[in-house]
Amino acid sequence: MKTALLFAGQGAQYIGMGKDLAVLFEDARCLFSRCNEILNYDLTSICFEGPDDVLTKTENAQPAIFAVSWVAFELLKKNLPNLKFDATAGLSLGEITALTAAGVMKFEDGLTLVHKRGKYMQEACDRTIGAMVAVIGSDLSMVKQVCAECNVDIANLNCPGQIVISGEKEKIKKASDLLKARGIKRVLPLQVAGAYHSRLMESARPLLNKTINEIKLSDPVVPVISNVTALPYSDKNDVCKLLVEQLTSTVRWEDCVRYLLSQGFTRFIELGPGTVLSGFLKRIDNTATILNIGDVPSLEKTISELKK
Repeated sequence: MKTALLFAGQGAQYIGMGKDLAVLFEDARCLFSRCNEILNYDLTSICFEGPDDVLTKTENAQPAIFAVSWVAFELLKKNLPNLKFDATAGLSLGEITALTAAGVMKFEDGLTLVHKRGKYMQEACDRTIGAMVAVIGSDLSMVKQVCAECNVDIANLNCPGQIVISGEKEKIKKASDLLKARGIKRVLPLQVAGAYHSRLMESARPLLNKTINEIKLSDPVVPVISNVTALPYSDKNDVCKLLVEQLTSTVRWEDCVRYLLSQGFTRFIELGPGTVLSGFLKRIDNTATILNIGDVPSLEKTISELKK
């Protein structure tokens, strides 16, 4: 059975995430403390206690999700040291977690990169007035046509029947109205700071490029699937190009999963808070084995399943 590890993206965060893991496992407590030291502020208390408006800030949410995902990854390895995983993938910021798990960069560098990425994206949000909406139940061709008419971008292709569009707030409103006028009943505004994965993130690209070029990178030890291409990274030289491009490109998550399925992957383990990726996967292929680790109950259930 070929196993892929999937890492959570922004929007999965919630107050209290990771807390029960830290209470029960010393390794988790040590990792959270290490995150605080690396970032030089108390990320752990933001994860565990909030408040919500602080946790949801992009510069905090992204490293917080990375931290909880990494704790889940380390606990999986400790409990099942012989478990072999054959590929990794992650949604948006989760792609950096996936690269780190595949040995492309050190944990410390991955955490710092995610924090700086979140900061650059927050700054881009502050410079613009952006919005995002989820379009439920439309075909891609209609969404593409409306995006072209309204001059906005497709941010995410998550799973069948779920597309996210992103752009200037007024233009997104116009696009939403057009979609509804053309028969799409569910066009849902997302509670986000700005227009992620759109041209409005352009100002973050040179900053992220500089930051990545300061990190020592290695070739991945297992395939890592890129959000931009929905194909594996060729080597470490792809990393800067694709992560920078990802800021303003469509996250092709459904295509990433379909690529893994086409390569014979039948077991997927979602690592990090929530089960958003598991939900997407069920809509893409409900025959796949889907497990997740984000808290103590899900850890215990997944370890039990994998030991069978």
